[in-house]
Parts: sequence; C-alpha cells; structure tokens
Amino acid sequence: MDDQNKNLILASALSFLVILAWFVLFPPERQTPQPETETVVQGDRAAPTEAADQTSSARAPDATIAASDSADRVAEAPRLKIETPSVAGSISLLGGRIDTLSLINFDQTLAPDSPNVKLLAPAGTKRPYYALYGWAPAGDLTNEQVPGPETLWTLSAGDTLSPGNPVTLTWDNGDGLIFHRDISVDDRFMFTIEQRVENNTGAPVRMLPYGIVARQGKPDGRNFFILHEGVVRQNDNELQEIAYGDMPDMDVVPREGAPADIAEIEQNGWIGFTDKYWMTTLIPEPGQAFTSVAKYVPRNDIYQVETRLPVMTVEAGATAQTETMLFAGAKQWETIRDYQNDMGIHRFVDSIDWGWFFFLTKPIFRVLHFLNGLIGNMGWSIIALTFFLKALLFPLAYKSYVSMAKMKELQPEMEKIKERAGEDRQKLQQEMMQLYKKEKVNPASGCLPILMQIPIFFSLYKVIFVTIELRHAPWIGWIRDLSAPDPSSILNLFGLLPFAAPGPESMLSILSLGVLPILLGVSMWLQQKLNPAPTDPAQKMIFAWMPWVFMFMLGQFASGLVLYWITNNTITFTQQYFIMRMQGYKPDVFGNIVSGFRKTSKPEKKK
Repeated sequence: MDDQNKNLILASALSFLVILAWFVLFPPERQTPQPETETVVQGDRAAPTEAADQTSSARAPDATIAASDSADRVAEAPRLKIETPSVAGSISLLGGRIDTLSLINFDQTLAPDSPNVKLLAPAGTKRPYYALYGWAPAGDLTNEQVPGPETLWTLSAGDTLSPGNPVTLTWDNGDGLIFHRDISVDDRFMFTIEQRVENNTGAPVRMLPYGIVARQGKPDGRNFFILHEGVVRQNDNELQEIAYGDMPDMDVVPREGAPADIAEIEQNGWIGFTDKYWMTTLIPEPGQAFTSVAKYVPRNDIYQVETRLPVMTVEAGATAQTETMLFAGAKQWETIRDYQNDMGIHRFVDSIDWGWFFFLTKPIFRVLHFLNGLIGNMGWSIIALTFFLKALLFPLAYKSYVSMAKMKELQPEMEKIKERAGEDRQKLQQEMMQLYKKEKVNPASGCLPILMQIPIFFSLYKVIFVTIELRHAPWIGWIRDLSAPDPSSILNLFGLLPFAAPGPESMLSILSLGVLPILLGVSMWLQQKLNPAPTDPAQKMIFAWMPWVFMFMLGQFASGLVLYWITNNTITFTQQYFIMRMQGYKPDVFGNIVSGFRKTSKPEKKK
C-alpha cells in the first residue's frame, strides 16, 4: 500500500470515527411537539427561609408547592391581561406574579392549528413556572408587614399591560406602609418592574427587595449533551451554567436549608433559566450590586433563581424605590444583542449556548444571519455561507489539491521505487522521502481539506441546533424546517405511496432516508470518482462503502446541516476537478464510475 493511499485511508477513517463519536454522543434531535399544560391538583405557596445580609439578617422567600388550596386561590384571584406584539398572558393579583405567558409569534409545531409556545404557567398546571417580586423583612419588620407571594394586590392604575401602557399594583399593610409595583413591557420580551414603598409609620424601617423565577420539575424531553439547559447567569465577568440535573447536588446552605449556589455580584450580573430556545431571566440594573442565588427545593422538586438587592432603610415619611427587569421570551440573537447594547446588560448575548467552539460558532452565525438578512431564506443562506467558507479556505485547499495532483503524476516513479526496494521497508521510505523532497510534494496535504472541515462542520451543527433563527425555518418545497431532519422518505417513495413514513420513534427511521441524505451520499460517491478505485481490495471496499455509511449516519440530522454538506461536496468536487486539469492530470470521472462495476480497474487517462 503506497503512502498516498495510507494517508487517504487514515484521513477518511479519522473523519468517520469523529462523526461516529459525534453521532453517538450528540444524537440528532427528535422533533416532538411540546405538550399542553395539564391541570393537576396542586398549588404553590412561598414559605420564607432566613438569609444573611451584610448589615442585618433578612428573610428571603422560598417558592414551594405545599398547600393544595393555593392552586384554587390562584385560579380564583383577579388577573390583568398582557398584550404585546410578541407575548400574551396575564398577571395574577395574588402575589402580583407574572405566571401566564405565551409567545404569539412561535408555534409549538408546524401544524396549521398548532398552539403558541407557552413559556410561563400558573400554579395548578402540570409545570408551574412564574416570576415573582416582593420585599423581605429586615430589622423589626415581620412577614405580615411586607407583601409576599400570597398578598392580594389591588390594581390602582391601568387595565391591560401593553407597550406604552404600564400598570400599577398597590397594597397597604394597614400599619403605615404602602407598597406600589409599576410594571411595564416593551414590544418584545422585556418587562420592567419598579417597586416603591411609602413609610408612614413614623419610624425608619428596613427591608430587602427581591425577584424570583421558580419552576416545578425539569422540562420534558431534554437530554442533549451538546445543549445546556438549566441555570445561566453572569457573575460580573464570569458566565456560569448549572444544569438542572446538577442542582440537587449543590452544597446545602445552612441558612437556606436547601441545595443552593450563592454569588455576590459587584456590578454586572443576571440570572435565569434557559431552555433550548426560550429563557426567563432576572436582570437588576447594570452597576447594581446584588446577591445571585440558584436553589433547589427537594421536597417539592422546585428549581429557583433569585436576585436579592441590598437591604434598604426607608426613613419615616420617605419613599424608597428599586427597579429591575425581567426577560421572558425567545432567545433571538438580534433581540438579545439589542438589549445588551441598548440597556448595558453585560454579555447578555452569551445566554445563547455557543459552546466550547464559541470562537467559530459566533462568527459563523453572524455571517449566516447577515446572509439571511440579504437573501431572506435560511436554506439559500446556508448555501451562500458554504461558498463563503470555501472561498475563505481556498488558498490552503488549493495547495492541497495541487499536491494531490502532483502525487498522481508521481505514481510511475513511486512504482519504480517499490520495485527497486522490494521488501526493504527502510530503503523504500528513504527513497520516497527523497522523491517528495525533490518534487516539493507533501504526502499528508490531502488530509488538510478533511481536517479543516471537521471543526466547521461541528460548529455549524451547533449553530443549527441551538439558535432559534433556524427553528421552523423553511427552504424549498418539502423542507419546511431546516433544524429538523428531511421529512421525505424513500420507504413511501417520497410521498407517492399512500402511507406515512416511519416516525423517529421507530427502529426503521434509520432506513427512512429523505431526498437530501440520498443526495449527500451521491455527492460523496461522485467526489471519490475523481480518482480510480484503489487496487488493494481492502482499500477498495472501505472507499466503496464510506459514502453510503455517511448517508445513513447523517440521514436523521438537521436538514440544514445535510444541505451544507451537499453544497460543500459539490464545491469541493468542482475545485478538485479543475485544479487537477490545470496541473496536467485529467480526471476520468465517467471511466472511474464504469470501472467500479468491473472486476479490474480501467487505466487512468493523462494528458
């Protein structure tokens, strides 16, 4: 076996093993519709636990699902509507919690009658998930003197929360303290909550403002190593991620009485829950010091994040106020970037899970997003991105293809060296190296195009998998979602036969190849035919099977990724063909295809 074939097989095997490992560790996503929320006989009540403050002890709330009658109280409590171009829902006046929110521009599935994505849900549903604000008592105050999760507020201003139309909630504790909560919302996903307290008690009072996002149970159907879901927070200059599965293993904080992770933020920070495409995040004002808390309450399977601002002293006759923000919506890159730039939210764009290869995923997405803005179709944008990447890497690829063409020219000389060396392997290697040095050929250069494609392929896979811009993004005809596998199937002749193809839950799904995976296999097969088949039977078998193995392996991957690979193979084929001809070697593609069906290979043609 000559060195060139060894290198080609080594590169192919390496690529195959890497893709295989990726396929096993990070399986393609199965598209399953999100379940509707279901009513269950449960409720929620916040039971405070003590928390330490630098100047005085204060009590911070702990959201729990405890009292069965709380769900009925939430259901019976008055509500006010939320209506914006992006979200719809309501706020319960019981606790003033934002607990019902749907994203009106995002459907759960591609079905025409699909409901909107439901982000937040109140107590009494299958997965309660809500945001809550309030004051924790400090000094001589008690829980009864400050508003808590079950305080019934009064709507004192406004009727429907919408952009430009804020609402105000008011609660009088009857002991001289009057609390106001002003809530406003923009036309996308950002709420602003201003909390004010009037002190008419005749003496100073101390209290601690807080914000909470709590959810019961982990989201259904998520288990991807490539994707982080759980707590995401910015601790000044450090981005921290805590998976849902890791939260029960956090250290138990004595004063919290539950597994918790507490961080003191000096200037810039935020904390929230991130799912694949959606996020709910508490955001204090930039420059504000606060305590950031991630907590798990095991007795009720509650996952909770908190922002605790410093204890405030409200003098007699004075009014104190604090302002925080709540992001609740889709992780659209442009939207999050604008919030980061316009509101000064430090590194907010990193709430998108760019992964370890962020230095590649970020620029790849930026280029793809830019191209989509010009073209208006994400499928054609992926094709344009492939051309851009190939042009960027062309100088290096050109050298590799030239070297490969020269290796073809040296085949007669290499055969003569083999005959002279016989069984003397050392002499064979020495003469081969001398030949390479004399002709200025690098035998390993053929591996470079493959090695260059591996990190780009993985990075694009990450971009397509995690960014919402690819979710339900159509291309042409039957490709209505580039983040999902090709829905067509050879098993029903691509829809011509009157029965549905096997679903992703079926063992036959791996055989249910669509049009794009088949085109992928064909493109890899044609690329091989630029060169005659190896004469060694083992090599010939490996090369013959490889395109079809890849076709089945990638058949259930996102169609956008398969589209990229097809385009890349097509461009590579064209580049190699013309560069080989420029170097004096004429690839006989048709002859190589015909020889593949014969017992002996047809001699290659040269000019």
